[in-house]
Amino acid sequence: MKKLTIIFILLFLTSAGAQEKDTLQLNFEEYLAMVKKYHPLVKQADLVVDEGAFKLLKARGAFDPKIQGELSEKNYKSTEYYNLFNAAFKIPTYYGLELSAKYEENSGKYLNPQNTVPDEGLYAAGISLDVTNGLFLSERMATLRQAKIYREQSAVKRDIQAAEVLYEASVTYFEWFAAFQELLLYRDFMENAEFRFRSVKTEFRAGDKPAVDTLEASVAIQNRQIQLQQAELEYLKASLKLSNFLWAENDVPLEITEMVVPNQELFEEVNALWLPKELETTAAEAVNPKIQYLSYDVDRLQVEKRLRANKLLPDLELAYNFLTNQPEEWQQLNTDDYKLGLKLSVPLFLRKERGDLQLAKLELENSRYELVNAKQEINNKLKSLQNEIVSYRQQRQNIASLVTDYATLTSAEQRKFELGDSSLFLVNNRENSFISARMKEIGIIVKSLKSQAELLKLTTRF
Repeated sequence: MKKLTIIFILLFLTSAGAQEKDTLQLNFEEYLAMVKKYHPLVKQADLVVDEGAFKLLKARGAFDPKIQGELSEKNYKSTEYYNLFNAAFKIPTYYGLELSAKYEENSGKYLNPQNTVPDEGLYAAGISLDVTNGLFLSERMATLRQAKIYREQSAVKRDIQAAEVLYEASVTYFEWFAAFQELLLYRDFMENAEFRFRSVKTEFRAGDKPAVDTLEASVAIQNRQIQLQQAELEYLKASLKLSNFLWAENDVPLEITEMVVPNQELFEEVNALWLPKELETTAAEAVNPKIQYLSYDVDRLQVEKRLRANKLLPDLELAYNFLTNQPEEWQQLNTDDYKLGLKLSVPLFLRKERGDLQLAKLELENSRYELVNAKQEINNKLKSLQNEIVSYRQQRQNIASLVTDYATLTSAEQRKFELGDSSLFLVNNRENSFISARMKEIGIIVKSLKSQAELLKLTTRF
């Protein structure tokens, strides 16, 4: 599909008055809203919740009422050996009790005596109970409980997957912002180098500057050209990477154009957007999504362990049915007419059952250890990120003051050079110091924003 350009989504963009003419500013909040709404991987995360709902629906199907019927007949040389027909309606319940209503109609010359019923058929109504594999815990009971746990777990998993996408999208925007700031920086100093080269060349022709100054000015231009070309390449790569997160309706990909630029006040925008959420993370380890996810694993394995322990019990099934050939007169049921069943079975060594139980215990212990370790790791990670954010904010204040001082020194040196009281070497040295400080400032800003994004990812607070 041919890519559309982001220029067609002006509703999501705001004009950037402080930028160059004919540019559009893509604010971080608007960008993140687009990712949340349209990115395919965020939509894919929603499918996990649907999967949980469908698994629960499937588990509940084990308790659906059933209608069943069976017909069996044999005719040979014009003789009806037997004709057997039975139909039943069964209602399974949660605790292993099954209610049933049955009808039998059998005939034939060689009919087994135990299948003999009145001419109008025989009706039965009764109950059956799997005592050990139903009253305490059965396969279908365990499956239903685990499906309910999985449904809750799938919602947490959706949040984790979506937070991961939003984190990657945020980091990509921050890197795009940094690349743009570096590009602007080198564009400005390229203009300065070109201006000085023209000035030095003019003064050389007038006899006021030696020829070596023109060479030094030319070398400075070449260095700035290389730096600018590298900055342009990095910005192009960052723009293309950002385009991976930009989509429109109907899964239409968008592409960043040269007209679109990041918000120049990104640090302030992110603080206004995220700072209230960061303040809520003081007890985040108690509700961390990964911890919640692993806790659901423990709950699910506890159900599995109980089920396997239940299989150590003897298998005891009971069934009792009232019999009548006149169902319309149910008030006159004769309790002496009944059908009773009892079934008992138990493996002698229980090696399979005991092995399954021990494996379930090992899986449960493994999950618990993983949960304990995750709690400690996440708690320490949260503290580390909070300390990082505080440190980076302090560093930014310090580096901002340093950048201001270097800018003042660079401007003063340039003025002295214009008055003939300085040299190209000193001017270039001041500029290089300013560029180095400004690059550090950009790096600290990006690191601070990435730490904030990682903190929100850890607590799924995007």
